[in-house]
Amino acid sequence: VQLVESGGGLVQPGGSLRLSCTASGRTFGTYAMGWFRQAPGKEREFVAQITWIHGKTDYADSVKGRFTISRDSAKNTMYLQMNSLNPEDTAVYYCGKKPSLGSGYGNWGQGTQVTVAS
Repeated sequence: VQLVESGGGLVQPGGSLRLSCTASGRTFGTYAMGWFRQAPGKEREFVAQITWIHGKTDYADSVKGRFTISRDSAKNTMYLQMNSLNPEDTAVYYCGKKPSLGSGYGNWGQGTQVTVAS
């Protein structure tokens, strides 16, 4: 499966963006999809995930109440609605696939840059 992220850009503090992650190829056999981000000089960190069948969501504490993850199974697309953005949210955002409950994330997309600055 190939994952392609889109929707990044430059936004002022307090603003919003919606990221999309579209999967193509062999899309079956997905336990969950997730968003991660990597800021300059930092390791990639978990942002949010959603189980593909039941839609159960989990968030990093740093984004709870501001970000919302969702998916459209018919379109093989996952979204990340980001509100109340602040400069600490600046990073390259990646989506990944988790094939099963006990597996890790993989099939990373190329990433999309999100920059929060005035």
